Amino acid sequence: MTIAQRVALVTGANRGLGFEVARQLAAQGFWACLGVRDLAKGERAAKTLGRNARAVALDVASASAPREAVGEIERRYGRLDVLINNAAVHYDDGARAIDPDWTVVSEAFETNVIGAWRVAAACAPLLAAGGHGRLVNVSSAAGALTSMSAGTPAYSVTKAALNALTRILADELRPARVLVNAVCPGWVATDMGGSGGRRVEEGAAGIVWAATLLDDGPSGGFFRDRQSIPW
Repeated sequence: MTIAQRVALVTGANRGLGFEVARQLAAQGFWACLGVRDLAKGERAAKTLGRNARAVALDVASASAPREAVGEIERRYGRLDVLINNAAVHYDDGARAIDPDWTVVSEAFETNVIGAWRVAAACAPLLAAGGHGRLVNVSSAAGALTSMSAGTPAYSVTKAALNALTRILADELRPARVLVNAVCPGWVATDMGGSGGRRVEEGAAGIVWAATLLDDGPSGGFFRDRQSIPW
């Protein structure tokens, strides 16, 4: 199978890091499906990427949307080879765990953890069917227990939970030869990350690397810039 025949789904892909990941995958010949909450915005974004990109309605916080999106992809392409769980909310800089905004905490868990979990579960059968699936959870060093400290409590705790989910999924999907990894893109200059970070192309490159690993590549790992980092 050539890369030109493969299909990838990127959540939260109408702008920022997700859009750049989709752009890089499309440039490599993937059919890039941009999972977006606002389909009109997604279609405009996909149009700029050319014929290899298509927007797919996907609100990861909806219980039914992941199954519907995967169903659409299966009907159109008959396969799914790569899932990039990129959608995330609430980098709650300045917040304190002892004085929480429970709305922010709840929304962060719903999107950053449960949403990613929903999409992974919906995509798993198609990823497994091809025998060469790749699942990448876009995480953060903020979720690393070895270096965790005060600050961004909702974001940090949800990224730590996403890392735990990565390990579990990697083990469950290993018999189907699906490689599952978490990737920290570093501090990237996006709407969430703010200005001053690294270029979005640099952050996306490590995610695309994990999405295009060879069959003997790692699974169940945590990486930044293709290098393993502590959990």
